[in-house]
Amino acid sequence: MEEHDVVKSLAALAQPSRLRVFRSLVVAGPEGLTPGAMSEELDVAATTLSFHLKELTHAGLISQERDGRHLIYRAAFGRMNALLGYLTAHCCEGQPCEVEDAGCTNC
Repeated sequence: MEEHDVVKSLAALAQPSRLRVFRSLVVAGPEGLTPGAMSEELDVAATTLSFHLKELTHAGLISQERDGRHLIYRAAFGRMNALLGYLTAHCCEGQPCEVEDAGCTNC
């Protein structure tokens, strides 16, 4: 992943509503969510949500697919993993390191 793409992704996530939208799509998994379901779940107005979805799509963090009359948004897990990989690529200067488990049962 190029530095420019990392900056774009982090900038897109550096806004509370967009972070909530992205996390909601991560939780939804491959099935994704419609804008209506996200708007209701996150208590965000449709126009506001549309703006945030556009920003996350532009950053490559989510994808959009039409299913009949509905749009389905999904987290771009490959992009998310590439971002995490970039951020941790040189962790502890190549030495084994342990990050404290902050209560994660899947880590």
